[in-house]
Amino acid sequence: MDVSSSVTAILDRAVAGQRLDRGELQLLFDEAPLLELGQAAAAVRERLVDPGTVSYIIDRNINYTNVCVYRCRFCAFYRTPADEDAYLLPLDEIIGKVAETVAAGGTGILLQGGVHPALRLADYEDLLRGLKRAFPHLHLHAFSVPEILFVAKVERMPVREVLERLIAAGLDSIPGGGAEILEDDTRRRIWSRAKAPTADWLSVHRQAHELGLRTTATMMFGVGEPLSARVEHLLGVRGVQDATGGFTAFIPWTFQAANTDLEGEVEPSGGSDYLRTLAIARLALDNIVHLQGSWVTQGEKVGQLALAFGADDLGSIMLEENVVAAAGARHRMSQRDMERTIRGAGYAPRQRRTLYESL
Repeated sequence: MDVSSSVTAILDRAVAGQRLDRGELQLLFDEAPLLELGQAAAAVRERLVDPGTVSYIIDRNINYTNVCVYRCRFCAFYRTPADEDAYLLPLDEIIGKVAETVAAGGTGILLQGGVHPALRLADYEDLLRGLKRAFPHLHLHAFSVPEILFVAKVERMPVREVLERLIAAGLDSIPGGGAEILEDDTRRRIWSRAKAPTADWLSVHRQAHELGLRTTATMMFGVGEPLSARVEHLLGVRGVQDATGGFTAFIPWTFQAANTDLEGEVEPSGGSDYLRTLAIARLALDNIVHLQGSWVTQGEKVGQLALAFGADDLGSIMLEENVVAAAGARHRMSQRDMERTIRGAGYAPRQRRTLYESL
């Protein structure tokens, strides 16, 4: 495939550090060859981070409940309170999981669950305080936007006040869950707009940044959305980052369809689409330093390729993960495997903390 002069000019502008607009990003999705995208994204990566290293973290994704009031069509994890396999983990069991993580060299915990109808703000505060008492130096990366919005709604409290109370109880940062695709036509179709419209998702992160919390931004794509929706997602995240500088990283991954309501309805997104979207994200998000590759959904080999398409981090070794596993993605990796994978791609591994600080 020949590269058009327009695409070449856009890629050159991105590599030179110039910002790409909506039309340019759309043209890259529509026309840019995959390898040329990868080359440009790799050049941008080298400008933003140490070109010779790739970071990773040892932490654990503790899904404290699978009960959820929402019925998102892309989710295989949620259960109703009446389901036999519905659960809500007690504090002592969560503490046991954290102790195992610390013993394995973990420095943080990702704590998120379904939106449980019975939980209130005091329950989340008690959980944070209990973990901080037991592990005062552990970083608590917890409670994504849908959880925070639901608590604010049932407590009839402003989101900012909810965030302030969670911070006082020990919250250290917020994950980017609940983003899916930040474009409301798509969110309506996959039934995720009810839990968090695009404007609300962006607003919660903006308010968290204003209160001093760092957060991550994510994108789950491949749910049958138009490519223009991915562009809108990237622009929305970039706009908040322009205003606050609070996002530490952008983490895109592909929708996993098994056991979901969308299984058989949408065409699965493969490795080529993943790498293409990853590279365009690196070119679009000129104000976010770190881009995380998703070996959890793509597997080790595509995870290695992601490092040549703009990613500088491979995330967690995932001592535990339940949400994408429920949809059929069950890749696992030890610390030794992670470092072997990174070295095999030609980089030096660097273990980090949640906010990308080196150990």
